[in-house]
Amino acid sequence: MPEGPELHLASHFVNEACRELVFGGCVEKSPVSRNPEVPFESSAYHISALARGKELRLTLSPLPGAQPPRGPLALVFRFGMTGSFQLVPSDALPPHAHLRFYTAPPGPRLALCFVDIRRFGHWDLGGQWQPGRGPCVLLEYEQFRENVLRNLADKAFDRPICEALLDQRFFNGIGNYLRAEILYRLKIPPFEKARTVLEALQQHRPSPELTLSQKIRAKLQNPDLLELCHSVPKEVVQLGGKGYGPESTEEDFAAFRAWLRCYGTPGMSSLRDRHGRTIWFQGDPGPLAPKGCKSRKKKSKGAQRDPEDQVENPPPPNKAPSRTRRARRGLPEQTAAQQPEGTSLQRDPEAPRVPEKGKRRRQPATSGRRRPQKIKADTPSLEPEETSAS
Repeated sequence: MPEGPELHLASHFVNEACRELVFGGCVEKSPVSRNPEVPFESSAYHISALARGKELRLTLSPLPGAQPPRGPLALVFRFGMTGSFQLVPSDALPPHAHLRFYTAPPGPRLALCFVDIRRFGHWDLGGQWQPGRGPCVLLEYEQFRENVLRNLADKAFDRPICEALLDQRFFNGIGNYLRAEILYRLKIPPFEKARTVLEALQQHRPSPELTLSQKIRAKLQNPDLLELCHSVPKEVVQLGGKGYGPESTEEDFAAFRAWLRCYGTPGMSSLRDRHGRTIWFQGDPGPLAPKGCKSRKKKSKGAQRDPEDQVENPPPPNKAPSRTRRARRGLPEQTAAQQPEGTSLQRDPEAPRVPEKGKRRRQPATSGRRRPQKIKADTPSLEPEETSAS
């Protein structure tokens, strides 16, 4: 899911890609999208973008002399699970391009597209940031920090710290992978009470005797949780590309994967919070961990699988039908020449049959009744797809 860094990188992409472009005509919405129509038409306009937390504002600004005369229009996007922007030739629109802005002639016609495979993304007209969202962890750090520490009495901080970090009223821009990385670096159990973790920061004041350079050095060497909520997203932005998302190139994703220390990495454990979101961590989950839930560890490639993994991913069944199935279908018996490679050993016809390992020999029926067979239910997936958009 796109988080604060991905929205920031998307705004940078739009501004760089569209800097020299002039757009014209109507804004086109796909018929399947449930988002509002965009009533904008201009013969010549520019597009610019600004990100704040998990939102992105797109501004359409008509050029002087453009027809019909009108003022600028702003839209605010929330990317949901799979939203992104792409600039493509107008005759090669990608699938799921739900909003399209076309360039004006002359020159090859291009389209800036809002692409959203799962359609959880949303846009609103007017350009107002969503009410209730807190200051951006990337661009408004001082206001963000003050907003959190001033509101520690809020019931949101009665919850585990891993859940509080997803509350966009206080942590606007933090999402699933960022919360795991931040808590891992500080060795904070994800299910520790949020207020317990954050109250200590209210008394955390640097000594007035320290010089400015000494204060900065102390912050860099021993950052607290709120400082990491600012610096860790900045690290993702500095990786470049498009961050973590469906449109990341192989090179981008390789850099992002190498940067991760905790989220989805081998050796880490995972649990689901009360919203069904997976939190990755190392060590003790904390006192507010869900009761009766067993944490699972991420295995490295090539590691020996445990029995639970083998149940989830059974080996492919033998394609050749058994003797009984062949008889039921009226198929001829396989001869030795027809048997697959590795099964050419002949059984002595006089030798007694030895039951195969792990299989019970069928007992002869003692009555006309057949014992009903037990049907084994399919094992449910332990990692259902996350669908909640924050």
